[in-house]
Amino acid sequence: MQRKMGIDHTQRRKAGNIGEDAVCGFLVRHGYEIIKRNFTVRGGEIDIIAEKADIIAFVEVKTREHGSLTSAEEAVDPVKQRRIVQTAQAFCKGMLEPVCCRFDVAAVELENGRVKKLRYYVNAFDASMK
Repeated sequence: MQRKMGIDHTQRRKAGNIGEDAVCGFLVRHGYEIIKRNFTVRGGEIDIIAEKADIIAFVEVKTREHGSLTSAEEAVDPVKQRRIVQTAQAFCKGMLEPVCCRFDVAAVELENGRVKKLRYYVNAFDASMK
């Protein structure tokens, strides 16, 4: 298990939950229905799966403390994108009808345990393998 300097797993999970809760609230306020949180299959996880107007949004949430050395957006690199796409494909296998999907990214910035800023990127990447 990798550890980041100064932040243990429990603190990261707590920060991640704050970020995910904020993004769920944002999505609901914008007319989305939350279908699933933390959908997990072997090799991948999707933080939030939401639906609006017959489009399923697979949302990757990255939460960082204000002043972090790397941005939340940088963390969703091509390797992470491939894992998300593969996990989304596993989710869609169980569907009876074809669906329109997209991949969104939410970057949440915390300060003293509270959401300072939330940036939401619609269709942040596509399913083509880079």
